[in-house]
Amino acid sequence: MQKITPHLWFDKEAKEAAAFYVSAFGGDSKVGDITTLSGTPSGDTDIVPFSLWGFEFLSISAGPYFKPTPAISFMINFDPSQDADAAKNLDALWAKLSEGGKVMMELGEYPFSKRYGWVADKYGFSWQLILTDPAGEPRPRIIPSLLYITDSGVAAEEASNFYLSVFKNSKRGEIARYPAGMEPNKEGSIMFTDFTLENQWFTAMDGSSKQHKYAFSEAVSLLVNCDDQAEIDYYWEKLSAVPESEQCGWLKDKFGVSWQISPTAMNEMMTTDDKAALKRVTEVFLKMKKFNIAELQKAYDGV
Repeated sequence: MQKITPHLWFDKEAKEAAAFYVSAFGGDSKVGDITTLSGTPSGDTDIVPFSLWGFEFLSISAGPYFKPTPAISFMINFDPSQDADAAKNLDALWAKLSEGGKVMMELGEYPFSKRYGWVADKYGFSWQLILTDPAGEPRPRIIPSLLYITDSGVAAEEASNFYLSVFKNSKRGEIARYPAGMEPNKEGSIMFTDFTLENQWFTAMDGSSKQHKYAFSEAVSLLVNCDDQAEIDYYWEKLSAVPESEQCGWLKDKFGVSWQISPTAMNEMMTTDDKAALKRVTEVFLKMKKFNIAELQKAYDGV
């Protein structure tokens, strides 16, 4: 299980979208066991886990409350040193993801890559497809990418430094800064950086509100799987910065990114065949802000 799992929010299309992504990516991609929760504010709610090339996602159909933005996208690396048909396979995936979607940056050659494009798919979620430099340090095939849009144009370095201080097994990778003459981007701000949190790679970059008019959305959150209550308490205290956003294990950090701090024990509870136990757990966690493992376990056991 990944320590940090991207969570995608859909109105009612989670099952359809997961099947689409699995078909588009192919390989060892698959849809996991689907859970349907009853009695939520959104009615019957589907929770749909899926993996793309071994990278885990979680999705939910829970009503038309949040819409994805390009502030969080997923970088898809195609490495010619590992795949002789990398460029061909990049183009094939681009064709599938762009159908019915919106192109953010046209597929083509850029100073940083011989083949790159940024697209929002037909569900609104964003993907960056890039042909990587075989001489560079290897990176995973799928990496969550965070774009910090601010009036100052400077936030990505502070944010990534903050996350590096919060999460263990973390390190900075590459860092590239905007040079002069790339207005409205501010000289010296982050054009690109990557880093690991709990040995998982992420990327970050700065953007100017003079150029982009979107922000982070709860439609893409980052779920942290916690082994015990002490770990839940730790991440909750470190990350939560918007009290009114605290609900059902969700929080929002000081940069606007949404996180879910969830016990690993919830995975068993959510996939149980015991519908009465699932109903009890659902009723209890809907009333919580920060999750309390002991109370969830009592509900699950019917104590």
